[in-house]
Amino acid sequence: MNRRDMAEIQFREALRAAMVEEMERDEDVFLMGEEVAEYNGAYKVSEGMLDQFGPKRVIDTPISENGFSGLGIGAAMMGLRPIVEFMTWNFTFVAFDQIVSNAAKMRYMSGGQLKVPIVFRGGNGAAGQLAATHNNSTEAFYTNVPGLKVIAPSNPDDAKGLLKAAIRDDDPVLFMESELMFGMKGEVSDDEDYILPIGKARVAREGDDVTFVAHSKSYWLAMEAAEELAKQGYEATVIDPRTLRPFDTETVLESVKKTNRLVIIDECSPYGGIASEVAFRIQQQAFDHLDAPIARVTAKDTPAPYAKNLIEAWMPTVDEAIAAAKKVMYVD
Repeated sequence: MNRRDMAEIQFREALRAAMVEEMERDEDVFLMGEEVAEYNGAYKVSEGMLDQFGPKRVIDTPISENGFSGLGIGAAMMGLRPIVEFMTWNFTFVAFDQIVSNAAKMRYMSGGQLKVPIVFRGGNGAAGQLAATHNNSTEAFYTNVPGLKVIAPSNPDDAKGLLKAAIRDDDPVLFMESELMFGMKGEVSDDEDYILPIGKARVAREGDDVTFVAHSKSYWLAMEAAEELAKQGYEATVIDPRTLRPFDTETVLESVKKTNRLVIIDECSPYGGIASEVAFRIQQQAFDHLDAPIARVTAKDTPAPYAKNLIEAWMPTVDEAIAAAKKVMYVD
């Protein structure tokens, strides 16, 4: 990418740019959710969009996730392309039946007669002292459901390119944005046709000693661990899968065949999480290339605590990632 085509903007601004460009390109695209219009969004992602597109395309909804999710699914079945914003993915449990029973399965159950081109998006994952009900990393719940595509970007540029791809996709796409990353700045393409492919991982750093796989804000934890390991003489490859379903297994396999060691960092609970699925795939397809058991660094297997010291202990840490890497390298 030519740097003349790049501008440094916030993660929330990259998401807004993607939605605005797609709404300018296609009048069937519209946004709805709690406080997306008059309040400009709970995290100001939709700031200014009501003024630009009007109340028929930027729509405030009641606090009724099950209701407006169903409305969006119906609109998608009739040919529109809704973007449904949740304040947080924690609230999608109220809309769980609409997402997993209708959005995910309508195309299959109608024999391909009905498409559901809808994007569900919003803040995801732990974000400090928000207590157990507001600190869930929900991606493992939804990647379990055939029919859904699940994306969790780690930086503003990926957020723009992948959200534009999601809006143009003919299947339901769940777009999970870390609540702690909305203010993150990074270079983002200005190209209106800037699209990143769904289902393709990014190799962010290359090394020969160990492979890290980490998505969303865990990616930054992996990069910090890799930099610290480099100071100690060990070089890590860091892979950001970007899309969790479909998952780019091949890119991880290629790296593991080179490093022979794998550590997966994932904010989900360890039981049935993303890390569990990735570990299974790699041991199934690259067992003979592994020189050590695959290691996982995850949230602890309890509800998220409220106390500051406990939530910090509950989250995966850089020190844990470094310790896991050294364990699979048989050092220390």
